[in-house]
Amino acid sequence: MAEVEENLKESLKNSLEDVLNKEGIAVEEYPEIEVEMPREKEHGDYASNLAMVLASTFKRSPRDVAELLVENFSSDLVEEIEIAGPGFINFTLNNSWLYETVVKINELGNDYGKVNFGDGEKVQIEFVSVNPTGPLHVGHSRGAVVGDVLSRVMTTAGYEVDKEYYINDAGNQMDILGNSTLVRYKQLLGKDAKMPEDAYVGDYISDIAQEIVDEKGKEILDLDKEEQLHYCREFAYESCLDQIKEELNEFDIKFDNWFSERTLHEENKIEDSIENLREKGYIYEENGALWFKATEFGDDKDRVVIKADGNPTYLAADIAYHQNKLNRGYEKLINIWGADHHGYISRVKASIEAFGYPGDTLEVIIIQMVNLLRDGEKVPMSKRDGNFVTMKEVMDEVGKDAARYFYIMRSTDSHFDFDLELAKKENTDNPVYYIQYAHARIQSIMEKIEEDYNLNKEDVNLDKLEQEAELDLIKLMANYPETIKLSAERRETHHIANYAYDLANYFHVFYNKCRVITDDEELTKARIYLVKAARQVLRNVLALLGVSSPDTM
Repeated sequence: MAEVEENLKESLKNSLEDVLNKEGIAVEEYPEIEVEMPREKEHGDYASNLAMVLASTFKRSPRDVAELLVENFSSDLVEEIEIAGPGFINFTLNNSWLYETVVKINELGNDYGKVNFGDGEKVQIEFVSVNPTGPLHVGHSRGAVVGDVLSRVMTTAGYEVDKEYYINDAGNQMDILGNSTLVRYKQLLGKDAKMPEDAYVGDYISDIAQEIVDEKGKEILDLDKEEQLHYCREFAYESCLDQIKEELNEFDIKFDNWFSERTLHEENKIEDSIENLREKGYIYEENGALWFKATEFGDDKDRVVIKADGNPTYLAADIAYHQNKLNRGYEKLINIWGADHHGYISRVKASIEAFGYPGDTLEVIIIQMVNLLRDGEKVPMSKRDGNFVTMKEVMDEVGKDAARYFYIMRSTDSHFDFDLELAKKENTDNPVYYIQYAHARIQSIMEKIEEDYNLNKEDVNLDKLEQEAELDLIKLMANYPETIKLSAERRETHHIANYAYDLANYFHVFYNKCRVITDDEELTKARIYLVKAARQVLRNVLALLGVSSPDTM
């Protein structure tokens, strides 16, 4: 809880000032004072390593410094102080701050957890950005959910966030899509047409071709070859893009902007960016091609941006796209890419530095592969061969809530085995079921008693909450804003998924150990007020995950 941490930091600072004055030690600048929640409960509610940081200044052991700080420490929140290990200072707080937390949760409601860590920094998060050449498959889904949840978390943490989908609607893959559709169209009309080796051969291509037959009949055959290809390419493109948008919407993922790569070509933005780099001295010509001096910014080699035939490379378009982002005023760019793009990071970062921006303006989150398991066996996937499981198929099989949760329950830098059978289980083995069951359990309690106990803070005596399970639950709820800050700062969404599970677990423990309705009316009211707060925090964290809060299970 931010207020508690600030209180402890201020009290430590006051203690340090007293000690420095008594010891006659002058310092030019105070060290940054840090307090954090220990992992082990026996180490107190908060701990600080300040004594170890100051050991060289005092020319004493960290434990000796800790003893000096503790002797001069004073805070109304602290019940007990302990010096542990090499010199950690552990604080055990009195319960007043926990009771204040319960009140704060119920008063803030949906706003509980919001922090101003981001201070309004303007951030763009670009994710999914799959070529519009077919349905989204399970490999795209993880990045989609990570991007969406990260956007929600960073907004809650005080950033101004825009979500963007970069439509790769230019280049050779679009011609392949058009030609694949044209061949299937001709085959449906009984014409002798053979699929090329690089074609997209999924059933969806036949479905798109059938739509053309239904709309146009044989009309397309009357066009010349280029017109046939153009029509089929554009029809298939629009069909695939509409499907992508529809499936993302069903997955509760909405974008603030859909940016078309074509506009970069149509508005000469690529040429403008290359010319800009040339003026800065970062473009040179060799063997008829134009090269970007990426090595000047840490890349392992220079990169071709305009080929000898005069056509831009994919990198040239990406350079122009990222310059466009920067021109729109974003202070931080976050791209979420698949593992196959790892080697691409340095060259894009190089271009941003070449335009005069700090290297850390762009952050790239790499999403490792998802292995889809069915009955313990890995499901093979190849989009080009048409042998893949779509995002929608997974969502339809296990449900939106389970799919979203499973995709972010592990760190993005680790491979993930998505167990379909586990995700479908309706028991506590399934983490999503376990979390949602906690909410349903709370709701069943509140529906029975809320009319009789419509409580405000003036109606309850929270001092009655003394049991370990009660206090542990409140401490975890108190840490929710800090979890938001941590997740936003590290750009790691799995912390939110883990928190949701921990919160459900702590509530189940509380429920099993502490009867809500008791013979002691004051205790009953206090516990109802606590349950109400737990419901609120659980709803807030589930909303961040894009997972529903069911009233019944």
